[in-house]
Amino acid sequence: MSVAALRLIRCRRLSTAGPPGVRKVLQWKHLRKFAKVTGAVVLGGCLFITYEVEALDKAVTIDTRAILQEKYKSYIYLRATPSDEKENLTAGLTTKARRELHKAARRFLELSSRLFLQSLDEHFSHVDADPHEVALWVLLKRTQSANKAVRLQAVQELAENHHWHDYQYQTAAQVIDQRTAVGLARTPQVDLRFFLRTPTLPDLEDGLSVEDELRQLLGSLPQSEVDTCVQYFTSLALRESTQSLAAQRGGLWCFGGNGLPYAQSLTSVPSEKVESFCLQALVQHSKVQSHCDRIVANGGLQLLQRVYQLRRDSLKIQRNIVRIIGNLALNESVHQAIAQSGWVSVLAEMMQSPHVMQASHAARALANLDREAVKEKYQDGVYILHPQTRGNQPIKADVLFIHGILGAAFKTWRQKDRVVSEEEKEAENMDDYTECWPKSWLAADCPNLRVLSVEYDSHLSDWMAKCPAENQRKSLAYRSRELLKKLKLAGVGERPVVWVAHSMGGLLVKKMLLDASEDPDMQGLLKNTKGIMFYSVPHHGTFMAEYSVNVRYLLFPSIEVRELCKDSPALRNLNENFLNMAKEKEIKVLSFAETLPTNIGPMIKILVVPTQSANPSIGELIEVDVDHLNICKPEKKDSFLYKRSLQFIVEALQSYIGH
Repeated sequence: MSVAALRLIRCRRLSTAGPPGVRKVLQWKHLRKFAKVTGAVVLGGCLFITYEVEALDKAVTIDTRAILQEKYKSYIYLRATPSDEKENLTAGLTTKARRELHKAARRFLELSSRLFLQSLDEHFSHVDADPHEVALWVLLKRTQSANKAVRLQAVQELAENHHWHDYQYQTAAQVIDQRTAVGLARTPQVDLRFFLRTPTLPDLEDGLSVEDELRQLLGSLPQSEVDTCVQYFTSLALRESTQSLAAQRGGLWCFGGNGLPYAQSLTSVPSEKVESFCLQALVQHSKVQSHCDRIVANGGLQLLQRVYQLRRDSLKIQRNIVRIIGNLALNESVHQAIAQSGWVSVLAEMMQSPHVMQASHAARALANLDREAVKEKYQDGVYILHPQTRGNQPIKADVLFIHGILGAAFKTWRQKDRVVSEEEKEAENMDDYTECWPKSWLAADCPNLRVLSVEYDSHLSDWMAKCPAENQRKSLAYRSRELLKKLKLAGVGERPVVWVAHSMGGLLVKKMLLDASEDPDMQGLLKNTKGIMFYSVPHHGTFMAEYSVNVRYLLFPSIEVRELCKDSPALRNLNENFLNMAKEKEIKVLSFAETLPTNIGPMIKILVVPTQSANPSIGELIEVDVDHLNICKPEKKDSFLYKRSLQFIVEALQSYIGH
């Protein structure tokens, strides 16, 4: 442009310097025209170059938004509770986030499905992504495989890999189905981030409390076609909740107005007590299969969730609630509803409780939900002490623990209570104390055994019975038939069995085996019984029963106590028939006898089961210097009582468990 301008100026100078007759070569208007054309060409060229550069930049730039969305999935979860003014905004963000997550998940699933037949190393080398990302989605894909073995292995690997990032746990929690969630919950020490949080519960209606909702739920359940005890517990719960409601409104002991303040304090019933009565009634209803669907349909699962969260400080209420869930889980038709109401995450957390009873109740409920790996069903009163989780250890035999009068599935089999001073407590490590030695010690020494504990109600006096209408049904014959049905559903009899019984529980074991010998469907149980261990079992009766009968007007002895009278004809026939059967089937027997008296009152000591009565006239009899209550409670793991008990179990099952 500068050169052109100089040439124009030079031409103009030449034209003006020549002779007058020569025409001017160029005029000023021509110069302006050339300048305009040149400027337009230059400006257009610059714009064109700029456009081409921008287009090229867009063409070579990689869109990393999809990768960023995968890297920051944790932002999908809104942990804080949204405020009212931001509720609409939060809902919109959540919807968009879920949409993007589903798109990303679909892309990863498509990718993993194309590479599924290749090994992890192969598709790691071809995919430009974090190996953990691909591994997670491959495992999630395998949990949906048509091959059961592949599914089980995928769940195990998913739980055992503890290197996942937080957002990966949260993504998996949204993707996994009910079957996978239950499997993860039954995996030892699973990370609880695999489970979605409990769904937010709707607000209670105005004027209603949790007690009112429990009362309405009970009132909606039918009272027909149920036994007397279900009716009794239901009427008791409704009566207590009605009294509580009336007391809150000043309707009891009132003679005008809102009632006298002191009268209200005298008649009011604590909310926790009312809830306990209602839950006891629901436990009975949940045993009736036709009532389970009604409980679920009437919002029972959500209501139980509310009570569970409200009473986190009450272990007893929580156990009763999980007991109901375990009963409901016996019906596969309600499994989906249980999972959708958030109970799988609650049970997974409870499984990791340090309290044996809490963990065992949760283990029973999850086992009933796990139709993928468990074929047995555990009815109310049958608890799994080992294994409570999925594992690779094959189960080769069963050991059953049956408690006696006033016993229970857990407290009967605890370690012997220690009486130590404060100084000894500080110096001695109390962490090795166990609330249930079959779960802690026996399971560790014999991991390929299934250890079950059975619970049933028993009382010295009918005045102490939870359900008075049940008193006449507590004979050995009735209990035997009831427990045999439960044990059959639990698969007892399909493997070799060793029975361990304390006190009256031993009589119950003998009665069950005799009943099984007469039932064609239970022949497997009798055939597979390899050993029985008796802890102070009154084979010939007990003086304590006579004492209770003599003061019957004070104690009103229960039917099970009356059956234990010394030299009872029924006990004599029971023992004779058992001896014939045990000798014919070559069942090994070991008996322990107490030698110390037991305190049964502030001033009364009595030898509950003398050595003569504890001797069944078969097998080995060992006397131990303990009382009746502690005969089944070893002092420590290396004590003679436990070591001899373990030796008997191992010898009885020697050819099956390979010790």
